[in-house]
Amino acid sequence: MSERIGLIAGNGQFPILFAKGASSQGREVIAIAVREETDAQIENYAHRTHWIGVGQLREFFEILKNEKLKRVVMAGQIRPAHIFDKAVSKDEALTSFLKRVKDKRADSLLGGIARLLKAMGIKLLDSSMFLKDHLVARGVLTNIAPSDIQWQDIKFGRKIAKRIAGLDIGQTVVVKDKAILAIEAIEGTDEAIRRGGKLGREAGVVVKVSKPHQDMRFDIPLIGPRTLDSLISASCAVLAMEAGKTLFLEKEECLKIAEENKISLVGI
Repeated sequence: MSERIGLIAGNGQFPILFAKGASSQGREVIAIAVREETDAQIENYAHRTHWIGVGQLREFFEILKNEKLKRVVMAGQIRPAHIFDKAVSKDEALTSFLKRVKDKRADSLLGGIARLLKAMGIKLLDSSMFLKDHLVARGVLTNIAPSDIQWQDIKFGRKIAKRIAGLDIGQTVVVKDKAILAIEAIEGTDEAIRRGGKLGREAGVVVKVSKPHQDMRFDIPLIGPRTLDSLISASCAVLAMEAGKTLFLEKEECLKIAEENKISLVGI
């Protein structure tokens, strides 16, 4: 009998990539998908998929219990901004959980869920466990390298990004001429890039890092085609990502898009 792994599936391609990787290594993936977030294609790669609303925490735990899952992975973001959306119906379990957490930062919310899972005897696994080949490599990844001035912005931006990441505010900054144009907050990377692009007009440098003590079980930095769309929209010239700690989704497509749009991708 194959090993069963629960997949808490958020948005984007990460959950699908994880399901493919786990299945290819003989794991049976049981997905818990979020209607407001998860790509319906997850059903093509998971052995079985359960759909819940973003506010249905009690149903989430019932599924884990009924499926008798002992090992689970979180893959893909479930946007924290949902907790402020009055249109989202929150069950009693979620309302109680939100009252108990010390604050609404990502680490506090995800860490709280991890503790609840542990209390149920469920182990939360490293979400990159089947995707090590998809981690960003160190060095210039495109045929286009940053200019000397852009390298200075990368070094400057990395220091700032690490500080905000350490405070669990965000993990991305947009820089131009050593001025910080945007700092990622609850809106996420793509919106931060677009916001910075409006101020910098063109040739901005985006720096994305991991947290100083990154928990690889959740909230791993990642980039993919959607990130490239945001860079193009914001007329940014460089994306620097922390090597070995950032997942690179659909790498070949991203490299092609970057070079077609004269964007330099760098692993730092």
